[in-house]
Amino acid sequence: MSGEVGHFSLPADDSDRARKFYSGVFGWKMLEIPGTDTTMMSTGPVDEKGWPKAPGFIGGSLGKRGEQLKHPVVWISVDDISSTEKAIEEGGGKILQKKQPIGDGSMGYSGYFQDSEGNIVALYQPGTMR
Repeated sequence: MSGEVGHFSLPADDSDRARKFYSGVFGWKMLEIPGTDTTMMSTGPVDEKGWPKAPGFIGGSLGKRGEQLKHPVVWISVDDISSTEKAIEEGGGKILQKKQPIGDGSMGYSGYFQDSEGNIVALYQPGTMR
């Protein structure tokens, strides 16, 4: 799994408008996460837990435009964010947000970094739900 692009995030200034756009134009299914500004987007068939089940597509999310989400962001799946953070810094990147749990951590962990070219990229480490 380590190093696969597994998710994407799109910033939105108006979440309702963005949900209508992507569901209307592409037929993506939307799932608003209660208590957050995040909407999960299914771009194809999903399993009983909501994870993509067919090869060739990844799921995404809409989130409120902000510091980490100014532009579309790709999420790279890794086995261990902490060790990946060390490799990023050794490779000339910069850690913007160290590893932190998503919710209670059962969904996994996230982190953000800036690559050698100034791009903001996210990291995902699976939790127990996966």
